[in-house]
Amino acid sequence: MSTQHTRLGDQPEPADPASERTLFGHPIGLTNLFGVELWERFSFYGMLTILGYYLYYTAADGGLGIEQSTALGIVGAYGGLVYLSTVLGGWIADRVLGMERTVFYGGVVVMAGHLALAVLPGLAGVGVGLVLVALGSGALKANASSLLGTLYAPSDARVDGGFTLFYLGINIGAFTGPLLTGLLQREWGFHVGFGAAAVGMALGLTQYVIFRRNLGTHGREVPNPVTRAELRPVLIGVAVAAVVVGLAIWAGWITLDNLSDVTTGVIVVASIAYFTVMLTSAKVNPVERTRVVAFIPLFLANAVFWSLFQQMFTMLAVYSDERVDWRIFGWEAPASWIGSVEPVWIIALSPLFALLWTKLGNRAPSTPIKFALGVIGMGVAFWLFALLSGFEGKTVPVLAVFAILGGFAISELLLSPIGLAVTTHLAPAAFRSQMMALYFFSVGIGTSMAGTLARYYSPDSEGTYFGVSGAAAIAAGLVVVACAPWITRRMQGVH
Repeated sequence: MSTQHTRLGDQPEPADPASERTLFGHPIGLTNLFGVELWERFSFYGMLTILGYYLYYTAADGGLGIEQSTALGIVGAYGGLVYLSTVLGGWIADRVLGMERTVFYGGVVVMAGHLALAVLPGLAGVGVGLVLVALGSGALKANASSLLGTLYAPSDARVDGGFTLFYLGINIGAFTGPLLTGLLQREWGFHVGFGAAAVGMALGLTQYVIFRRNLGTHGREVPNPVTRAELRPVLIGVAVAAVVVGLAIWAGWITLDNLSDVTTGVIVVASIAYFTVMLTSAKVNPVERTRVVAFIPLFLANAVFWSLFQQMFTMLAVYSDERVDWRIFGWEAPASWIGSVEPVWIIALSPLFALLWTKLGNRAPSTPIKFALGVIGMGVAFWLFALLSGFEGKTVPVLAVFAILGGFAISELLLSPIGLAVTTHLAPAAFRSQMMALYFFSVGIGTSMAGTLARYYSPDSEGTYFGVSGAAAIAAGLVVVACAPWITRRMQGVH
């Protein structure tokens, strides 16, 4: 039987019937969150894998004809903004709606964004659609992961296995989304592909409502309700921020060309501010404060990892379109299918990793070591891409790319589901959802950096590009290995 989630120093909550039901040894609520995240990722990655092509393909090919480097920067900046918006989703969950309702309404906004991309033409559709998808995904992502964390006690050894299974759902969506949207885009155009993403999110919302009861009372509580007096300055701050952004765009300080750089800077500043708030808040006790300190080097390592991994949708999207031979038994697959390759490995390996962590229990490597291995693995994968630089033109074997992306998958499974799990247990009680938003800030920094770094890629110097990027990641991973004992001590009993 599963146990009700409690934090150190909290009183046990009354038993929740939903929390006592299990499926394959895990809380029954995992199935609902597994499904909604699957369809949200189907829509998100289905749209993202064709977005860059839509921006830089010529009008004759159905695109908008934006310069390629600018288009890749927009894709990276958009990904960063998705994760930046998790702070808003976390705040709404912690102070207004609770996690469970925020997940639902976030999905509704995501669906509206994909509809805008499908229906509205030109940059207007891109602007409206991407803003809505960013806001909705930010709300859903931070809270779905945090909500899953509440189903497990801090000392529950099943948690890494549960988050790995949750990650399996994410990657089933990430695998199927690009396959369908890529084919639809090639046969009937970009807007049909974007429309399929909207349908996917609608299916996710439907199953979430039908099986909502599986979550019981988890996530219904608003842990730190906002007062009327506190709400006024928040609304004023949002209005001021909107005016500042508008003026910066009008003055030419924010342009499509520098959008990824600006996004990275904003997320870095916001991250520093959030760490400061948590470390100085009277609502955070000394044990919780020490755990937040332990989270800082993991935050930095995570940013390095995602700055390489998220190039799947920037630099590697161009690489796939211009360098990879996609002919399979005489039939040429869409270049956007590169977005589905790595999830194949995740789907195959997730159950094995879940079984491994469950079997090892507290004997598994510590979280810092898992993080370090994930970052080092990404660096090694980039070095393997460097070995393919001897191929000229569109001749890189698709099987070689498939094999290298298996390295991406192993690295991701060592780091990402583990990061989601440890964040929920290092989070202060008053900042549960917002701590998850802070975790996604590190993903956002890496994602926006993926757009910035993609500008330096060129087929003429790709060996150097892959080699230097890989070396930087390996160095960062070795630093985490050296710091692992220090981090573990400050995690205060969280494995």
